[in-house]
This record gives sequence, structure tokens and C-alpha cells, in this order.
Amino acid sequence: MPNFKTIDELDVQGKKVIVRADLNVPMRDGKISDLTRIDRSVLTINELISRGASVIVISHFSRPNGQVVPGMSLRPIAAALGRALYQEVIFANDCVGPSAKNTIASAPVGSVILLENLRFYKEEEQNADEFADQLAALADCYVNDAFSSAHRAHASTVAITKRLPTAAGRLMQAELEALERALIDPAHPVAAIVGGAKISTKMAVLSHLISNVDQLIVGGGMANTFLHAQGFNVGYSLCEPEMADQARQIMGRAQEANCEIVLPVDTVVGVELAENTSTREVSALAVPDDYMILDIGPASIFDLKSRLRECKSLLWNGPLGAFEIPPFDIGTNEVAREAARLTIEGKLLSIAGGGDTIAALANAGAAGDFSYVSSAGGAFLEWLEGRTLPGIAALDCYPTL
Repeated sequence: MPNFKTIDELDVQGKKVIVRADLNVPMRDGKISDLTRIDRSVLTINELISRGASVIVISHFSRPNGQVVPGMSLRPIAAALGRALYQEVIFANDCVGPSAKNTIASAPVGSVILLENLRFYKEEEQNADEFADQLAALADCYVNDAFSSAHRAHASTVAITKRLPTAAGRLMQAELEALERALIDPAHPVAAIVGGAKISTKMAVLSHLISNVDQLIVGGGMANTFLHAQGFNVGYSLCEPEMADQARQIMGRAQEANCEIVLPVDTVVGVELAENTSTREVSALAVPDDYMILDIGPASIFDLKSRLRECKSLLWNGPLGAFEIPPFDIGTNEVAREAARLTIEGKLLSIAGGGDTIAALANAGAAGDFSYVSSAGGAFLEWLEGRTLPGIAALDCYPTL
């Protein structure tokens, strides 16, 4: 974890501040379908305005691959950001050049200006110095509030920090502090729940966690591969037989590290992944050939809830079953609600993020009661893998404030 300055250490009175936010929100039929990332950006922006700054918000949106794609413009985001801030957000038709400069120059002090999609320029993803120079010329200092983009070495997350006084925004600060408490210096015992479809996509996560947690709880399709690797029948469940050797290696290394791998002891199986399909509760050792594992069973739910009551820290990434389709959300829901209850009672530090985790916890009605839920996807996973994130490392290489 790098040393980093926060916005407490920036003198922003009367200054222009670039805030790198993550406004890459999901859209459906031209409308924003989830406002989470917009809502989370508000805290930093409002605080900077209250201290006399003008705020220039920059972000990427989707993957235009260095081309101007009208359907990937940030213009529709400006109105939504304005509603969240309770003030007008001025939109600039470009993120560099005369249009951006003139829009910023004509805005009154205390304004919020949203610049056009950074990724309309290929130089953004190339971390190009010239593009960073143009961005830096628009402001007096820089604030990174986009942890979810910190795993990319782009001009707006890395190169710009070498050109302006730099600090972490409140969302970035909260994310880094939460992650530090959860894995770098956690209260033991520490459990990690890692679910999802395939272990092939999370081998690095599993490898890193077994050296840092006391219990590694494996769920979802990943658990099927571990069960198969131990010689158990998994019917026609989602499974990666070709990963059996790697699963056994993980189990061997976990034993050496005194990390317990926790797998389901019973399962809920169905004929197909669909509502109203025929289901059964069976031992994890007795899955019928013509069924597929779709959730953990009641004995596994009881076991996991009991384990959580003995833990002090919890990391959660991925669901325990096919939570999108009832009744296969019961396992994830029950365990998530127990983690939330323990968190409310001050008995558990609970950190979650990545992939479908937010949706799974929201489905359980538990997301709001966790200690911290990260809206980052790839960045959260790379952090779980133990990687150094370029955008985080860059917070420690800023010019003198």
C-alpha cells in the first residue's frame, strides 16, 4: 500500500481541480440503469466545491478504441451527475484542446464541468505524455477518485500524476483504507468467500489468498471443479475437468499455509438452470448423474454461518450459487445476511467487491450493511491477486504540493 496524500492536504481555494472519476455506468435503452458510480463520486466533488474549487470531472465510458463514437459520449451522464450534486454540470464537447479550455475558462468559480470521454483519444490508453500534458494544462491539481480504473496505466490515472499536485479522493481513500484493513493488516481469523463460474479465471486470486487468510470458502461453479478434483461426481454441473490438477495444487499449498479450503457439504441440484425446475437437496458426495449443482444446501449454509461467527474479517468475491434465478439464491442470501448481521453488531469487518458480488449482495438485501462494498471489478480482482495497481502506485509519485 503506497503512501498517498488525501484532499485534506490540497489547497484548492480558487483553483481548478481535475477529478478522475469512474462514470462508466451501465446503460439500457439509452438510460442509466445503475447510478451507484455517479452517487459515489458526489462526496469528493461536493467537498472540493465547498472549499472554493472549480471541479473538472474526467472519465472514460465504454470502449470506443480511440475513435469518436456518439453513442459512447458522456453527455447523457452530465444531467444525472447534476441531479446527484443538486447543481448544474456543464458539459464540454472535448476533453482536451480549445473546446475543453474555452468551456472551463468561461465557467464561474464553483462550477462542475464534465469533459467528454477520455477514450475518444487512443493516447489515453497509451498513457501518452503529450495527452497527459494537455489534460494537466486544464487545472492546478489532480485528484484520483477512480479505484475501479486504477488497474490501468492510462494517461488520466498515471502520467498526469507526474505533472500536477496529486491526492486521493474520498472514494479512493475509503477503498484503500478498507482493503488495507481486510488483507494487509486484518484481525484474525480471516475468511474469504470466492465464488463464480470458473477457477481458471481466479487462479491468481486463490493462490494469493491462501497465504493471507485462515479459511478460503469456495462456492459457485468453482466449487464443482474442486469437488471433481477430489473424485466426487458432479453430474452435468458447470465444471472444468481440465483444471483438476490445478485445484489439487491449490489444496496442497493451502494445507502447507495452514489455510483451510472449505467446500460445500451438501448441495441443491436441479434438472436445469431455470425457475420451477425439479430440485433436490443432496450430499455433495451423492450428486445424481442427471442433475446439476446450482446452490449450496442447508447443511452448508449452517456450516458457513457458524464459521462466520468465529471470524473477525471477511473478504467476499462472487456468489455461492446461481443467485440470479430463485430458488438458487438461498445459499448466497442466507450467508450474506449473516455476514451483514455480524457486521452491524460490530463483530465482523466485511469487505466485498468484484464481478457479480454487488448484485448478489443487493439481491440478499445485505449490501448496505457490509463494512465496505467496492464498485470496482477488474481492479478489485487484481488487488485480490496481490498485484501492484498502476493508478495506486502513481499516487506516491506526485510533484511536491
